[in-house]
Amino acid sequence: MGGAALAKIVVMGSSGLLAVLTSRLIIAQFGTEAYAQYGLLASFPSLLPFADLGIAAVVINAVAGSKEVRRDEEVGRTLVTAVRILSVSGLTIIALAGLVTLLDGWPTLLGNGLAVPEGSTAAFICLGIFGAFMPLVVGQRILVGLGRTTSQVAAQAVVAPFMLLSVLAVSALSLPAGNFLAVFSFLGNSLVSAVCLVLASRHVRPQLGLAFRRVLKPRVYPGVPAFGLAWPVIIQMTALPIAMQTDRLLLSHLTTGDELAQYNLASQLFGLVLQTIAAAGVALWPIYARARAEGRVESPALPTVWFVIGGLCLAGGLAALSPWLAAFISEGQIALDPWLVAGFVLFVTLQAAKYPIGMYMTDQRGLWFQVVPILILVPLNLGISWFLIGLLGAGGPVIGSAISVALCQVIPNFWYVRRDLKRQRQPSETQLEGVNK
Repeated sequence: MGGAALAKIVVMGSSGLLAVLTSRLIIAQFGTEAYAQYGLLASFPSLLPFADLGIAAVVINAVAGSKEVRRDEEVGRTLVTAVRILSVSGLTIIALAGLVTLLDGWPTLLGNGLAVPEGSTAAFICLGIFGAFMPLVVGQRILVGLGRTTSQVAAQAVVAPFMLLSVLAVSALSLPAGNFLAVFSFLGNSLVSAVCLVLASRHVRPQLGLAFRRVLKPRVYPGVPAFGLAWPVIIQMTALPIAMQTDRLLLSHLTTGDELAQYNLASQLFGLVLQTIAAAGVALWPIYARARAEGRVESPALPTVWFVIGGLCLAGGLAALSPWLAAFISEGQIALDPWLVAGFVLFVTLQAAKYPIGMYMTDQRGLWFQVVPILILVPLNLGISWFLIGLLGAGGPVIGSAISVALCQVIPNFWYVRRDLKRQRQPSETQLEGVNK
């Protein structure tokens, strides 16, 4: 976990600096409108975390629980199933994106932040790339399951330099590509998926190569029943983006000023902290999965304390630097509202509290428990965010998200983990009493 966090901090430092330069270049060369649309389109992956149809949980648990991953037949069948599901998902995304484009539905879906008509074409290209490379994300899931989250995080270092070089090239050649800048972001993330696939293939050889060759032979090489574990993940990953990642859409529809550009900039800055927390948090998943496979009790209490402290310190430090950073990145064109900054500090802290207990709850019982609170979170967050935008502007949806996370994730998950730890420890205590007698 520490290695993953350290790797993310190193990647965040280098990538963050390059991302700042990229944002500054976009605003200077193409304007705040192009920057706002860039952030809007680049958020598509955040709106579609359910695109892998919950297969991440199946792959990570199978790999983490295996004693001999290179020869484990169950792991091999799991990978075949994963590639098949991811391929179908990718093709579906491409088809739906094409349909929306033909029906000219992007302006209605994305609101005032979209430039017409080039923005619609850019949206289709972005999702086309996203869908085409969808099967490759299995590599990242394998690395997490192997406990090699550090490698997966390190691979992400290619995105920021790729993005900066792409924008520099477009700017140097004076190409009219301001409305297509988000395409480079999707190409960079696809490159990460390819790198992780190569790394994962080396660690599980020959499993991954066999899986891709067996994809089109379902009768000869059957998969595993994946959706028993995947269904609660699918429900969560469908509901959470509606609740948590629609802030830009709400601002795009409900405001007409620079609120969307403000939110994009703040999200970019605090997103670096959130990514660091996420990288360290996901590193806990195989630890808890392996503990379950071995019948051990692994409490998330101490990691939760450290995560909260770390999240609060990182977010607070960034908040103190945010006026200077915003002025530098935007060349004085964007000033971050205090409510927006305070909202992100609170949101980051609550997300930090949520990660260790969430990674503990990655068995089937824990995943299903989270479904009902998350379904409640969706209308609650949308309603609060809608209301607070009118009062607080760009900070409204962030504060709304923080309130919803506290009520529908942090508090219920803490309650579940406490009860589950007590349930697991009771048999051990009973057995110990029997031995003593």
